[in-house]
Amino acid sequence: MTSTGPTSSSGSSGTSGSSGSGGPTVYADRVFRNGANVFWGCLMLAICAWLGIDAVRKGEAMTAWKVLAGLLFVVPLVVAFMLRPAVYAGADRLRIRNPFRTVVLPWASVGAIRTGYSSEVLSNGGTKYQMWAVPVSLRQRKKAVRNQSRAAAADDPRSSRTAFGRPSTDRPQVAASDQIVRDLQNLAETSSTRPGAQGEPSVRWAYEILVPCGVGLVTLIVLLAR
Repeated sequence: MTSTGPTSSSGSSGTSGSSGSGGPTVYADRVFRNGANVFWGCLMLAICAWLGIDAVRKGEAMTAWKVLAGLLFVVPLVVAFMLRPAVYAGADRLRIRNPFRTVVLPWASVGAIRTGYSSEVLSNGGTKYQMWAVPVSLRQRKKAVRNQSRAAAADDPRSSRTAFGRPSTDRPQVAASDQIVRDLQNLAETSSTRPGAQGEPSVRWAYEILVPCGVGLVTLIVLLAR
């Protein structure tokens, strides 16, 4: 399955800033998601819904129960890995929503944000948190390097290329995940001194995913063992 890279949008959670009227202006958090994962996740949920409806309408009682138990196990996993991952970057904190837990890091607690084979955040205490919503595409990275090389060759006065033959300069010269990490690094550096950006990281497990998934797995095992 190929990925088109993470996308950025405005979220519903607000952060405050100064306004000309003297009161705080509320700005929406920047939200980063993987657009391809969201698309495939919605498609998989549609297939699961079709299978469930077909099993209830046409299958025998025991078969229908087995299918429903399987869906109770599978659907939360689809939501967890395809739809749930997101990164919310606000003025005071970074919120990372991964498949099974949500991590909230005030900017002052962020030690580093880096990207290698995965995108991750290091807290000041050395704890590492991966950002599932910002996957690293080695193909995009290699393509960006090629674009940089072509742009450098076109700008070289010793190059024999004419202006007509020069490559387009609007091609991305940085992979999407690398650009997002750079933006988050800059935001961490500029926002870490804010009064609202102080504090320690907090982690909350996604029980709304874990509980139905566990119930579905146990139910499916019991039904298959009968």
